[in-house]
Amino acid sequence: MIRMTSFGDLLGPQPVMLPENTDAEEALLQGTDPVRVAAAHPTASIAWAQLAEDALTRGESVTDPDGDTVNFDVIAAYAFARTGYHRGLDLLRRNGWKGFGPVPWSHEPNQGFLRAVGALARAARAVGETDEYARCLDLLEDCDPRAAAELGLD
Repeated sequence: MIRMTSFGDLLGPQPVMLPENTDAEEALLQGTDPVRVAAAHPTASIAWAQLAEDALTRGESVTDPDGDTVNFDVIAAYAFARTGYHRGLDLLRRNGWKGFGPVPWSHEPNQGFLRAVGALARAARAVGETDEYARCLDLLEDCDPRAAAELGLD
C-alpha cells in the first residue's frame, strides 16, 4: 500500500509532529520574561526563538553613527537562534526525524524550531553570513514550504 504524506510525497517520510512543551508555551503566552522561560526550560526551542526574535527587533532598530547595523543585540539574536535551532534538532531526532522530511508549520509545537531557524536566517543575513542565510531558507523550505512566508522571509 502506498501512503501519501500530507505534503504530497508518495515515498517520503511522514511529517514529524513534535510533542508540546506546555509549560514553556504557557509561560510565554502569559508574558513571562523569555529569559526566565529559557532558564527554566533550556530544551524549549520556543523560548530561544522568542529571545532571538526580541533581540533582532531591538538590534534591527539601531543604526550606529557609522551606519553599521550589527550590534550586540544582533549577535545575541544569532546565538539565541543557534541554540534554539540545535535544541530543536535534538528533539526532532528523538522523534524520528532523519535530517530531512516534513516538519509542518501547522503543528504548533513545531513552530519553536521553525521560528528559531527563521531567526537564525535573519541574524545570519544581518551579519553578512549569506551561506548560512541560504541554508536556513533551504531548511525551512524542506521542512514546510509555507514556513518562510509565515516567518516573513519570502
